[in-house]
Amino acid sequence: MLKYKTTRLKLFLMLSAIVAIAFAEICFASSKETIHIDQFISPEICSGCHGEIFEQWENSMHCLAHKDPVYFRVSQFLRKGLINEGEIKEAESCVKCHTPVGHLTGFPEKISDDLSKTPEIATFGIQCDYCHSVTSVKQMYNNGLVLKPGNGEDDPGIKYGPFDDAAPDFHEAQFSDLHTRSQICGTCHDVKHVAFGTDIETTYTEWKNSPYNSKDPEKRIECQGCHMYQRPGIPSTGSTPRPKNPGSATDYSDERPHIFTHYFVGGNSSVPGIFDGQDKTQMAVERLQNAASLKVDTSLIQQKKLNIMVTNIGAGHSIPTGVGDLRQVWLEITIQDKTGSISFQAGVLNERHELPEDAMIFRTVFGDEKGNEVINIAKAKKVLKDNRIKAKQTITQNIDLPFVPQKDDTIRVRLLYRGMPQKILNLIPGKPFEPLPVVEMAKVLKQI
Repeated sequence: MLKYKTTRLKLFLMLSAIVAIAFAEICFASSKETIHIDQFISPEICSGCHGEIFEQWENSMHCLAHKDPVYFRVSQFLRKGLINEGEIKEAESCVKCHTPVGHLTGFPEKISDDLSKTPEIATFGIQCDYCHSVTSVKQMYNNGLVLKPGNGEDDPGIKYGPFDDAAPDFHEAQFSDLHTRSQICGTCHDVKHVAFGTDIETTYTEWKNSPYNSKDPEKRIECQGCHMYQRPGIPSTGSTPRPKNPGSATDYSDERPHIFTHYFVGGNSSVPGIFDGQDKTQMAVERLQNAASLKVDTSLIQQKKLNIMVTNIGAGHSIPTGVGDLRQVWLEITIQDKTGSISFQAGVLNERHELPEDAMIFRTVFGDEKGNEVINIAKAKKVLKDNRIKAKQTITQNIDLPFVPQKDDTIRVRLLYRGMPQKILNLIPGKPFEPLPVVEMAKVLKQI
């Protein structure tokens, strides 16, 4: 009798679990069906009134998030060969941030979908009507935004933004404090492994824990305070002036003291140029070159020791940020005599444009359940190492030299940035990648 009751209990619990999962799936499907692709308005329609803002956004990394050829090939490559269910779920999940309109409305739902069938409006990445339909945040990672879009061009509904007195003709407008805060950025710029919960990207958390997130509102600098103040020639980092951008939000409205710019520039200096976005390429270089500083201490050089101090002077997050195992920031060191002959070098790219294994790299290292390093974030179950440079932090690297440099030798130290390891790109089959650009963030020359 006891065995019979136990069996019935197990059966009941099993059926309850199945029903719960099915109900959750139904709810998830229903939530997807509540918003239709036709409810969103094309960015080109928005350009009819917001011409200057559209031109800033066009060929930005927000616009190109779905079209980025490096992202496309790398994400497809990392998806192949996976058999663990959790790893597959993570590898498939990139679309939730890279093409949010498509993911929200049902296609593409995963990276292995036929992306050539993506509805045209969904190919525009992070776009006008997506961000300006946001009403709240349900979770601070993996694109946890809540949206209330209109019903297409005939009934565009309310667009949410930073002004409380906007009076447009085409759509309604409503002030949203959220659109002036870092939280709206953080929902995509904090990423957790969808199955294992590993912190894959922590840009928002890095800012949240930084001095830029001051309790004093007058001293606090939100994400927008740098990234939506920048324009050509004005990097607007924490180490440079960040003047307001007076102008008009539309082609016909009154001038305001500040209009948030929509270039959305980070460290990517390669992809925008492919799409005629050379202005964004240069702006990315300007941003990187105003993010960090270098100092070289040779006081112990006679003991064959060299100390290098790297300071994050301009980024409101860690250097590098984003997916911390893919971004590369490293020290390149060379010592040469007065004839130009090199006697020592470290961190110099080889003929395949790859870094040597012993290079001094600032990065995140992910590992599997056994603590083995992994290069595929889909396999990341833990963080093994994170030596990136936090906002306003100084890190000292102690270098042991194999010899004592001679009088008149010149030591050159450079802090360099690259968007992705060439080693990974070289593994991808098909047409070889052109070497990604290497940007010099800072440089020091010191003569002995």
